[in-house]
Amino acid sequence: MAASSELQSLDLLISKNLSGIELQEYNRIHYGRTQHNELSIKESTQETAKENGFEIASYDFPTKKEETRSPRIVRVGVIQHSIATSTDKPLVEQRQGIFEKIRKIIEAAGEEGVNVLCLQEAWSMPFAFCTREKQPWCEFAESAVNGPSTQFLKDLAIKYGMVIVSPILERDEIHGDTIWNTAVVINEVGKVIGKHRKNHIPRVGDFNESTYYFEGNTGHPVFDTKYGKIAINICYGRHHPLNWLMFGVNGAEIVFNPSATVAGLSEHLWAVEARNAAIANSYFTFAINRVGTESFPNEFTSGDGKPAHKEFGHFYGSSYCTAPDGARTPSLSRVKDGLLISQIDLNLCRQIKDKWGFTMTQRLDLYADSLNKAVKHDFVPQVVSNN
Repeated sequence: MAASSELQSLDLLISKNLSGIELQEYNRIHYGRTQHNELSIKESTQETAKENGFEIASYDFPTKKEETRSPRIVRVGVIQHSIATSTDKPLVEQRQGIFEKIRKIIEAAGEEGVNVLCLQEAWSMPFAFCTREKQPWCEFAESAVNGPSTQFLKDLAIKYGMVIVSPILERDEIHGDTIWNTAVVINEVGKVIGKHRKNHIPRVGDFNESTYYFEGNTGHPVFDTKYGKIAINICYGRHHPLNWLMFGVNGAEIVFNPSATVAGLSEHLWAVEARNAAIANSYFTFAINRVGTESFPNEFTSGDGKPAHKEFGHFYGSSYCTAPDGARTPSLSRVKDGLLISQIDLNLCRQIKDKWGFTMTQRLDLYADSLNKAVKHDFVPQVVSNN
C-alpha cells in the first residue's frame, strides 16, 4: 500500500493551484493543448470504479477529418495496479487475487468500449526481481500460449471483442524451460497472435532482472491487429531511442511501454521518454507503470552500502498517453489503481509525418552506415583533432 505521505498526482496539484488563463497557459505549454477533452464515462462504470477502489479517466484526441480516408477511431485502454495480497501468501493465492482485481477493471474497460488494452509489466505477480531469489518467484513463469494469465485474458478478450496485451514472466518449455520477460498479444477472438520479449534488461539499483532472464530475441515486431498496428517497448527499453525507432520503422501506430519503476530512480524521466518517442516517431505512445510499495519476506541489499531492506520502493503509477503531435493526457494517480482510456484517430500518425517530415528527413542510411562501423572491433571514432 502507498504511504499517506505520497503525493497523489502532480496533475491534480497543478489543477488545484492554478485557474483561468494561468491554467490554460500551463495546459498549452505542458500538455500541448489548453483543454484535456475529457470524455463522459457511464454512471455504472463510475460506480464500479468507486466500489472497487480504482480511478478511471477518459480523453479524446480530436483529429482533422480527411477527404480521401475515413477516420480510424480506436479506443485504447491501459491499466495500472498494485498487487492484491502480501508477498508471503501462496503464489496461487497471490495471482488469483490479482486476477480478481484486474477482471473488474477490464470489465469496466469493456463497458466503455475499449478496443485495445495493455496491462503493466509482469502484471500477474509482484515485481520480485529485486530479491535475487529464484524460489518461489520463478514459479510465476508461465507459457505464453496456454498459461493461467493467457487463459484468464482470452475469455475477456472474446467477451468484449478486445485486443489485450499481457506482459508476463514467460516460461519457454520448448527451449530448456528458459525464462523471458514477455508481452503476449491476444486478439479479439481470443487467439494468441504473437509475443515480444524485452530487448533491454536493467542492471541498476534493485533491478536485478538479469538474474532471471536475459535480453529478448524477437526483434521489434509490430502486430497488425483489427484495430491498428501495435508494438510493445517493455520497461527499460524506453531509455533506448533506437528501440523506439525500430518499432516505428516497422510501421507501428501505437507503442505501449508497460513498466515497473520506482520514484527514487526514474520519476524525473518518466514524463519525458515516452512523450519524446511519440514525437520523434509520429505514433501514439502509452506509458504504463504499476503502483504501490511491495514488501518481501526476506531482506535484500542494493549494492550501495546501505542497510538491507524488504521494500523495493514506491511504484509511482502516473500512466499517460501521448499523441504523435506531442499532446498528452494528464497522468493517472501516483498511488491508486487506475484505468486510462484514450480515444484516438490513427490518421493523425500520417498527418504528423506530413507536417513535420521526421521520417522523411531521418537519414536512416547515414546512421546505418555509421553504426555498422561503430560495432566493429577496429572502429575509430570520427573525432577531429585540434592539433
